[in-house]
This record gives sequence, structure tokens and C-alpha cells, in this order.
Amino acid sequence: MERRVSANEFNWVCGVDESGRGPLAGPVFAACVVLNPEYRIEGLADSKTLSEEKRDSLTLAIKAHSIAWAIGSASVKEIDRLNILQASLLAMKRAIKSLSFIPGRVLVDGIHGPRLSCPVTTIIRGDSLVPEISAASILAKTGRDATMVALHRRFPNYGFDQHKGYSTEQHIAALRIHGVSVVHRRSFGPVRELIAGCKIDGTAA
Repeated sequence: MERRVSANEFNWVCGVDESGRGPLAGPVFAACVVLNPEYRIEGLADSKTLSEEKRDSLTLAIKAHSIAWAIGSASVKEIDRLNILQASLLAMKRAIKSLSFIPGRVLVDGIHGPRLSCPVTTIIRGDSLVPEISAASILAKTGRDATMVALHRRFPNYGFDQHKGYSTEQHIAALRIHGVSVVHRRSFGPVRELIAGCKIDGTAA
């Protein structure tokens, strides 16, 4: 989804970040945001440092007041086929290409960025240093969390609404009891070991 576009588009800076590289289940999400220089959104920060309530509040503000924003994702099948890094970059590229314009520059959190037709700069800890990236990290996180809550309704045995697919004790215990679902990442070690007939801790079953 995207908001207002003007003739200044070629000067706009677009922040990009992903959410969901580490979990054992669910898609990986990425978001891009072009902030409005005439409207300051207070409280932007790395999404991991914010409470769920604060993230939800900032998500509404970002979507309402940014020049443009978009969210992309890559599926579990794409993660298993490409690997998680390439799937994350694919999700980023999908988010950016959802915009109706090419930003003047794209700023990406971390050390890897997608290959685009516009300049791309990667910034370590960008999600805590650059407001545009902070905003993107918040949209990616809240978007993915909402998807994992929806997946919980389809697969209630795993507790996706609580841990969002991450490798918690609760999640590992559920995998041992219920096995691997279609939304689990088969290329990830704990899931791959279970499929191969091993215990989650790597010892023989």
C-alpha cells in the first residue's frame, strides 16, 4: 500500500528494513518508508526496543503521515529455496517496487541491500540511527506479527501468536509434539533435524 506522491520524488530518501530472518516459521517481511519532512513523527526507534503498544501506535502514524510506504514479503517456500538472506532481499525489493516512483536513495539496515536501479546505502544499526529505517522496521515488524497471529488461527498448536515463530522453548516443545507444519522453514536447522528423524537438540531420536 502506498500514499501521496509529488514532483519531489527523485529527492526522497527511502528507508528499508526487514523482520523475521530468525524465526523457524512464517514468511519474512520487509518495509520501505519515505517520511514527510514537514511532519515529524515522535518516538521512531528500532522496533525491537519498542513495546507492542508503542509499535502499533507508531504504525498508525507512519501510515497516516508518511509520503509513501509499502510492505513486501517472501514466502516460506522462497526462504527454503533461496536461503533467508536472499529471501529477505527479495522482500525488500518487492516493497520498494510497490511504490509508483523510484526513490532518490534507498537506505537499508545492516550490511546487505537489494540490487536496484537507484543508489542503495547499507547502514549498520540503521534501524536505531536513521528515522526512515526506524519507521520501516516498525512497519515490517507489525506487519509480520499480524501475519503470525493469523497463522495461529490456522495452526493453533504452535503458539505463533505468542512467539511469532521464533525458536522459544514453547515453540520447540510444540514441534516435538505436533511435528512440522507447512509454514515451518525446512531449511532451518531445528526443523530440518526433526524432519530427518532427530530430536530438536540434535541427538538421535
